[in-house]
Amino acid sequence: MSGETLRISEIFGPTIQGEGALIGMATVFVRTGGCDFRCSWCDTLHAVDSAYRDTWTPMSADAVMDEVRRLSGGEPLMVTVSGGNPAIQPLGRLIELGKREGYRFALETQGSLSRDWFAALDVLSLSPKPPSSGMAFDRKALADAIAAAGPNTAIALKFVVFDEADYGFARDVAGAYPHLPVYLQPGNHTPPPADQEDAVIDIPGIMERLRWLIGRAANDRWFEASILPQLHTLIWGNLRGV
Repeated sequence: MSGETLRISEIFGPTIQGEGALIGMATVFVRTGGCDFRCSWCDTLHAVDSAYRDTWTPMSADAVMDEVRRLSGGEPLMVTVSGGNPAIQPLGRLIELGKREGYRFALETQGSLSRDWFAALDVLSLSPKPPSSGMAFDRKALADAIAAAGPNTAIALKFVVFDEADYGFARDVAGAYPHLPVYLQPGNHTPPPADQEDAVIDIPGIMERLRWLIGRAANDRWFEASILPQLHTLIWGNLRGV
């Protein structure tokens, strides 16, 4: 529906996707505002906490596509929609508009909600939140999200891992979906405060966790999992809008 309004935190790019199945790929980011979760280590609080809603811009899908088109110079790149949780937004028309012009769409969400327009995505990156997040995991909600995407959307599971409990959670959830690719990444234990656009980050600490994670999976012979850093944190730290 053309009259539906999207709450947009920021639109930026072209840059590269920093994590998961599309790591290194050129993309324009559309970051929506609002989330149904409050993870303890959230690194995008400016797009999550309703205290910052006055920084979110109400935009039509047409206006969002105008900005995406401007940033990409009209070249149909991958558009990565993230948040917050973008699944709470009515994104169907945006995807329809972009795909008419050859843009592809990837969505990053925790799998707490499912939408019929998941089936129009090119890539659905599902990141169930582990115990360290402080959020409850709903197995049925994740299954519903996967089912909503259908057979024509590429689906990947992505897990942030801080500790042994998170690692065990990732193994358990991924084990229920052996047909889906799995990506593990070390968590950023120094996330930026919502009001800071370039906060200090502990890269050595993150790399230590990455080394632990690689060794942990190797010892378990969990060779199906791809283990990657958050590339954008290694390049730009906690800088926003890159």
